[in-house]
Amino acid sequence: MLSGEYNHNLDAKGRIILPSKLREEIGDTFYVTRYFESCLAVFSVEEFERLGKSMQSLPGNMRDVRRIQRVIITGAHLCEVDKQGRFVVPPQLRTHAGLEKELVIVGNGTHAEIWDSNRWNEYLYGDDSVSLEEAAEALNEAGLAF
Repeated sequence: MLSGEYNHNLDAKGRIILPSKLREEIGDTFYVTRYFESCLAVFSVEEFERLGKSMQSLPGNMRDVRRIQRVIITGAHLCEVDKQGRFVVPPQLRTHAGLEKELVIVGNGTHAEIWDSNRWNEYLYGDDSVSLEEAAEALNEAGLAF
């Protein structure tokens, strides 16, 4: 399971380092794609293929299904780390996530997420953030005991 929070910088060529602890689980070749809350998701090849098959099994006549498929699957790029552990984040993905210089890379279970540092802090502590207690209550209502 991927976990942890890592601070890194985007270099002038659009490269970032994938932390070695996450790379051990994800591998040296992986998919990076647009994700929720304007961040990027990093999936191992196996996990992305599982996700893709799961999405394709959903009814294609539902607008929300098509939208999620289009945003996540069409936005995916196969990336590979270089000898220094860096990979290039394509320009359109950098734009989606608002990546400029300071980044936060977080392990989130089945995938990692790449956030602009300011967006990450706003997500955690901003005016629109949901408290941990409120989120736990919502999970309890959905039948997941926390």
